Parts: sequence; C-alpha cells; structure tokens
Amino acid sequence: MRSIRKLIEFWRITPEELEIDPSEPPVVMHEPVLAPKYCHPVSGDTWDGQGPQPQWLKEALTKQGYTVEELRCKDPEESDQTH
Repeated sequence: MRSIRKLIEFWRITPEELEIDPSEPPVVMHEPVLAPKYCHPVSGDTWDGQGPQPQWLKEALTKQGYTVEELRCKDPEESDQTH
C-alpha cells in the first residue's frame, strides 16, 4: 500500500481520475479459490496445482512412495457412482 500511495503522490493522481469515491470503503479483490487437485490420503494436505509444488507433495512422491495418481483428489461425482 505504501508503494501505491507513493506512486499516486508522485504522479499526482486524483481520486476523480481513478473514479473513486473517497467516502466509500476500498474494494478488496480476492483470488478465486480453486478446488484441490492433489490430496494426501493420510495427512489431508491438499494442493490446487497452482504455484510451486508444496513440500508435503514432494515428500509423498519421493520419500513415501505415493504415485501422482494416488495423490489426485477423487472427483466427487466419480466416488458417488456405484460399480
């Protein structure tokens, strides 16, 4: 926020130029939450597949002997079907 304020001051940007009503609270943007793609069957740790691979997944694959397929989260629709 400090960097943004400094840039606004440096460029002398006004609230009108940003189409902001200074009396309104700022809008906070959130990243959408993605469903997990990988789940550890014992610890319950999950990863959505975005960003760097978490340590728990690396260890599950290299030290604990799990395969990628074993760590993929089950599709809820797939587990509801009876075979």
